[in-house]
Amino acid sequence: MFGKLFSRNISKSEEIFAYATGTLIKIEDVPDPVFSEKSMGEGVAILPADGKIFAPADGEVILLAQTKHAIALKTTLGEEILIHIGLETVNLNGKGINVFVKVGDKVKKGQKIAEIDLEFIKENASSTVIPLVITNSEENSFDFQWESVKEVKAGETKLFKATLK
Repeated sequence: MFGKLFSRNISKSEEIFAYATGTLIKIEDVPDPVFSEKSMGEGVAILPADGKIFAPADGEVILLAQTKHAIALKTTLGEEILIHIGLETVNLNGKGINVFVKVGDKVKKGQKIAEIDLEFIKENASSTVIPLVITNSEENSFDFQWESVKEVKAGETKLFKATLK
């Protein structure tokens, strides 16, 4: 009798917060087909108002591009989140980007993980927009509940809730 009562599926979920302060942009509107066509996965982007980048959730740094233009985190729910700093920034070889984490570091939501020289990126890359992509969204069954916000504040504005089905 009690077996059925306690055996129901309990889904796990996690809230993902703004990783920069600025204007939220749909991933489909990012001026790069790799992101806009969702080749790498589901996501969102922020046009930053300043150069500070924060962890969108608790997790572990699983990738740091040698050129510092991309940082990936694995959240406690298992999402693999790639934060891509600007567009066409790989060619800068890390110039204008300071990263404060390394692979293996544990991070907390709202912890500063990088800072960019916004003016340098504007002058030397195609865009300052910062996409965030869930790179393992097709491998796992995540259900996303997106917030409808336009202006976001790093560490405070919830972007979406991901639920593992």
